[in-house]
Amino acid sequence: MHMIRKAIFCFVPLVIGGCNFAPTQPDSVEAQTTAKQSHQLVLDTHLPETIEKSSSAINVDEELENQVAKPHEYSDVWVLLKDGLEFDLHTDRRSVKQKMAWFARNQEYIDRVADRAAPYLFHIITKLKERNMPLDLALLPIVESAYHPFAYSPSRASGIWQFIPATGRRFGLKQNWWYDGRRDITAATDAALDYLEALHKQFNGNWFHALAAYNSGEGNVARSIRKNKKKGKSTDFWSLRLPRETRNYVPSLLAIAEILKNSDKHKVNFKAIANKPYFEKVDVGSQIDLATVSKLSGLSIDEVYTLNPGYSRWATDPAGPHQLLIPVDKVADFKQKIAALPKSERIKWQQHVIRKGETLGQIASRYQTSVSALKQINRLKRSMIREGRSLLIPTAKESKKYYSLSADARKYKGLKTTGDGKRYIYSVKRGDNLWDIGRHYGISVSQLTRWNGISKRSILKLGQKLTVWVKDDENKKETNIIKTAAKSTAINGNAYTVQHGDSLWLIARKFDIHVKDLLKWNNIKKGKHLQPGQNLIVQQTTTGA
Repeated sequence: MHMIRKAIFCFVPLVIGGCNFAPTQPDSVEAQTTAKQSHQLVLDTHLPETIEKSSSAINVDEELENQVAKPHEYSDVWVLLKDGLEFDLHTDRRSVKQKMAWFARNQEYIDRVADRAAPYLFHIITKLKERNMPLDLALLPIVESAYHPFAYSPSRASGIWQFIPATGRRFGLKQNWWYDGRRDITAATDAALDYLEALHKQFNGNWFHALAAYNSGEGNVARSIRKNKKKGKSTDFWSLRLPRETRNYVPSLLAIAEILKNSDKHKVNFKAIANKPYFEKVDVGSQIDLATVSKLSGLSIDEVYTLNPGYSRWATDPAGPHQLLIPVDKVADFKQKIAALPKSERIKWQQHVIRKGETLGQIASRYQTSVSALKQINRLKRSMIREGRSLLIPTAKESKKYYSLSADARKYKGLKTTGDGKRYIYSVKRGDNLWDIGRHYGISVSQLTRWNGISKRSILKLGQKLTVWVKDDENKKETNIIKTAAKSTAINGNAYTVQHGDSLWLIARKFDIHVKDLLKWNNIKKGKHLQPGQNLIVQQTTTGA
């Protein structure tokens, strides 16, 4: 995450308390990066000082060819990465030691990270090598997001590289209702490396300063450097006065690098990841339902979303991008099938006749699409629509539940409502920790501990119940339009006509009221099914909330 974030990246406090560390010595990253060229990954060789000339001497060219080493071949990308690490790891520092101890004690966490990183790590290392950047940076998504493609922080940072909206836009990452480039693996990786390169240049080749700026913003780091210079103090990373999360950020990266570099010593195992491309990018040329992608590729819908986490809904963005990541071994078959698929079958279309009083927002909500998509598809310049006219609507081929990792499904996945439509219960699974749970639902560890009356150091138990409050997405203009439209369907300001697919819980969310109030105001028994066209009271002068 970048630019004034809360202290949420640091999962160490779940086990270790306190993060006040005194600086003792400067870093020397510049010397390391110029001295090392390890990501070229070739073996050192030496030619003999003399070669005897005789009729029996072997051919000089053959001798040279035999002695000049060829690039080492790695079967496991973790081993390649381990051999290519460049940073001075500062393992004598207390902050680094504490993080190392946490990683070493949490093999289950390392296993989860390795599983998540498996589809992406080769691509990221390849991009780093192309730019001649330190391979250590491939470990940064572990610190940022634990390689979780859907990680979302309370400060609205998203994706494995944890871009906040503004920084994402600054580096060309498109963000709208359909698509979020901050979660797009290839687009976000390019943007993150662009950002890191720019920071490295800005801070005169000091990678630790660049990393600190990636976490807390260039302004914070630059100001701290200026203050230290003015006072005649050292300006190395360890001497700067920075936010606590930033002081822990670089040590966390160094700690995981040390754990990888000396995994045998620390008795930690990194699950092997094949040193070969996992996916290939396929341009399908137009909007397509992800259910169709699943069917044509032979991937489960979860696998489609995991490789393409930038797509937030049931289909790709109507305006693009139209690129999909497909496993290498399935690309040829997928391309063949997609070429034979008529464009009319890529998306399911429905004609909607506009009724009196309907708005674009209301129609978009009903069909799980966006106002902008409806305007674009129907070539509407404004949001005004007329009764009796028709709209062409792109609709999902499958039910909402099928799109298991869409933005709406992820928000409440694993949660059970308590009955009032606002508070949820999460049941702890094997290997869970507070940081991971918080990142999944976009809440901080502090919030979780406060809601549940537990300590940050608490060890979670299998099956333990945690209270979670999930906020509505406050970042979407169109969501507000849809909510306003939903309220506009009220009759005389206090009633609502039930639509197809409605439930008490969904209606309660639309009008920001409690399910128990709906039951009481309408004299409905809990569990009773609603009927389309049924009128419900949704507002009273005095509520029981």
